Amino acid sequence: MPIAQQERAEMKGEKTLKQRYKAVKDRIAAAAKRCGRSPDGILLSVVTKFASIDQIRELIELGHVDFCENRVQNLIQRAAQIEEFLARHRQLTSGRKVNIPEQVRWHMIGGLQRNKVRKVINIVRLIHSVDSLRLAEEIQQAAAKLDEPIEVLLQVNTSGEKTKSGVAPAAAMHLLEQIDTMMSLCPRGLMCMAPLEEDPQNAGPVFERCHELFDEIKKSGCAGEHFDILSMGMSNDFEVAIEHGSNLVRVGTAIFGTPDPSQQEESDTADS
Repeated sequence: MPIAQQERAEMKGEKTLKQRYKAVKDRIAAAAKRCGRSPDGILLSVVTKFASIDQIRELIELGHVDFCENRVQNLIQRAAQIEEFLARHRQLTSGRKVNIPEQVRWHMIGGLQRNKVRKVINIVRLIHSVDSLRLAEEIQQAAAKLDEPIEVLLQVNTSGEKTKSGVAPAAAMHLLEQIDTMMSLCPRGLMCMAPLEEDPQNAGPVFERCHELFDEIKKSGCAGEHFDILSMGMSNDFEVAIEHGSNLVRVGTAIFGTPDPSQQEESDTADS
């Protein structure tokens, strides 16, 4: 956050970006400890959907590495801007030890249309939203010339909502068996989304069903030895998700604040 904005926030008694980020990290650690887990085993991927470039840069300067986007165009633009920032920073600090990471990792968490796979294949470290064999085949074809397989998560609809994307739980194991035969894909785990509830505890059964399915698939060995990521939980329910086994949470609003209506409307009408 620029100094002038930070001073205004402090004068109003508002939390700064750094304070909100730390608060989320503290809540993740507390949730992990409540269920006997190590906070180090839970990855925070920051959702940049409504963040400014300055805010993303500030988090990188705090040492944060993992960021995620749900819109292809946003991902492309932000990744290019941040790479320029990092390249400039590397040049200015050459030979000096600094806290800022040399690279960041981008995650794709939104619905990915098959005709846009090639636009993101060289940018993302992890695709969370594989929900069909046809999409997996498109990623396989696009990634065939890459040096390393593309890491993917299978999105599972454990809430049963018709408005939610994701494969039905009963079909998950069979689809993962097919994905595991694709040389350019590496299935790393599952992702799910719970309904937006006033009481976050209501999301518990949705997360628990996904956790049970994750354990079942992992024990079967059908998805390979690298199957170890359970991506569950967002700003409104990430603590509940951690209590039900999540080891990757996707948090944006709790860090950046609630977007104003104009930002929401612009995002909702943007090309995905």
